[in-house]
Amino acid sequence: MVKFKSALEKVISEDLADIWAILEEDQKRRIIDAFELHEFKKNQLIYAENETPEYLWILLKGKVKIYKDGMGGRAQILRLIRPVQYFGYRAYFANEPYVSSAAAFEPSTLGSLPMHFVKELMNENSKLMWFFIHELSRNLGGSDTKIVSLTQKHIRGRLADALLVLIENYGYEDDDSTLRIYMAREDLASLSNMTTSNAIRTLSLFVAEKIITVDGRRIRILNEPMLRKISKFG
Repeated sequence: MVKFKSALEKVISEDLADIWAILEEDQKRRIIDAFELHEFKKNQLIYAENETPEYLWILLKGKVKIYKDGMGGRAQILRLIRPVQYFGYRAYFANEPYVSSAAAFEPSTLGSLPMHFVKELMNENSKLMWFFIHELSRNLGGSDTKIVSLTQKHIRGRLADALLVLIENYGYEDDDSTLRIYMAREDLASLSNMTTSNAIRTLSLFVAEKIITVDGRRIRILNEPMLRKISKFG
């Protein structure tokens, strides 16, 4: 148990360095005691819409999507989570059930802390409270930007935005051009708020214009400045 706690402390102190630096020693010890590690398989549900929020989730390794089921069973990807990001806590602060679901995009390692415990720490430590206010504010700003994209931009602009989100969240492989995430066309369409057929058609246009190349689920970005131009002008 001592060895396990020592290893867990190393994981937490390194991966949660932004929070670790603002905690008191006693608070650090209590976090180690309350922290749990979880392994999720590809597409495994982390939490579902309408469930009662109980945990602060931290993605340590892998990829997670936040999504909402729409009309006709069509899912809309709202946000992508990358290591190390915190999620699943907004609904608790709002005193309401989850309004969206979360699932692993690929095999992923997550940590969790009970939200009642996080609230207790925030009441003790104003720096921690401001940390989460900052996180919520950034997420709200990102949501506002996405609303504009989904409601005002044409299909090309929305797909360019989706590809840029993938670049910014997960980056490139060692070749500095292949996206470090392999998405099904359905997921890319969901992220772009378009039908799968429109996503496939627009990807093909981008290929013809030599902006990208596509090999199965592997997408290689050939002209990122052009993607940003298409995103800007919609």
